[in-house]
Amino acid sequence: MSRVIIIGAGGVGNVVAHKCCQESAVFADILLASRTVSKCEAIVQRCLARYPESNIQGVAVDANQDDALDQLLGQYQPALVINAALPYQNLPIMRACLRHGAHYVDTSAPEPDPEKYEMFAYHWQFELDEEFKKHGLTAALSFGFDPGVTNIFCAYAKKHWFDEIHSLDILDCNAGDHGRAFATNFNPVTNIQEVIQPGYYWENGRWEKIQAFSESCVYDFPEIGPRKMFLIYHEELETLVKRLPGLKRARFWMGFTETYMKHLEVLRNLGLTEMEPIEFDGAKVAPLEFLKETLPDPAGLGKGYKGKTNIGCLFEGVYQGESRQLYVYNVCDHEAAFSETGSQAISFTTGVPAMIAAKLVLEGAWNRPGVWAPEDFDPDPMMDALETYGLPWAVEEEVSCVT
Repeated sequence: MSRVIIIGAGGVGNVVAHKCCQESAVFADILLASRTVSKCEAIVQRCLARYPESNIQGVAVDANQDDALDQLLGQYQPALVINAALPYQNLPIMRACLRHGAHYVDTSAPEPDPEKYEMFAYHWQFELDEEFKKHGLTAALSFGFDPGVTNIFCAYAKKHWFDEIHSLDILDCNAGDHGRAFATNFNPVTNIQEVIQPGYYWENGRWEKIQAFSESCVYDFPEIGPRKMFLIYHEELETLVKRLPGLKRARFWMGFTETYMKHLEVLRNLGLTEMEPIEFDGAKVAPLEFLKETLPDPAGLGKGYKGKTNIGCLFEGVYQGESRQLYVYNVCDHEAAFSETGSQAISFTTGVPAMIAAKLVLEGAWNRPGVWAPEDFDPDPMMDALETYGLPWAVEEEVSCVT
């Protein structure tokens, strides 16, 4: 039985809180902290209505301020902190965990500068590896779905299904409809900056760079059907290419509808996706930060969201001397996710793995001092737990490859 702090009260934080309350034998005391305490209080009430035996409360904290984090962790003394906040808060929260003796779990790579989307950024966190080892603490990085479960899929495939993996394509398809003209499924600043960057993929031992949205394919997804996918950079490739010996190519593909692409093109042409501040009415404002305030809150998209997501890994390689192709994936239903937690499937698929990772660290299965990528852990406990907590996975052996 452990005391934990969840930082962040958006859609992901909401799911993490619900799932931790589901396991009150492990998460005995839960503190949900966010800059907007009213969001915490609303989540706490929903959790208590569903899990009345849980011990959860909400408080205010500004995770950008070291003093505020020190006061929070010093007063509450958690065994572990689950960071469901924004990527630029990863490093301050990690360092606070070191100062106060708490294990650490997050859901994405860091972005040290909130005004600049940074690729290949894990080095900032891995530089704290020796400090975490010295303090006997575990930092489990990027336990959302992608990154997170996709990395675990890779580790599981390497352990059980392949002697060598030669090609990896990670596919992220959201075939849901939230009914809005344009919205992002998580923080708009992070989401939009992520997808408009140049694409990068790994081939023959080096990174190849392409223009954003310049390469696409159509993939026929189980339970969804054919969808157009675009090659983009995504952070899990950074660690996976170093941990899959024999890998010749690794790519990440994300699906976007024509409506989404049309809106994004207009916003880019108007300069509204820029983070460079401009002068307006005597104040400096980043256009993308302004745009964020005009868009629907991702945490509020769940009601009425219909359809499914399909996220998985397409592998080509060799097993026992024979060529092999597999697609391992999860399908998540937006309406089912909302019915259980009040959040849509994107938040659900991100929050569930974060809770599972925290549970495995606290129970000892993944208590491994240091800073680790998802694929550094034994994948079996996570794969066993995914179905239990609402993210069942499946495997297809007769698959079409992405060309």
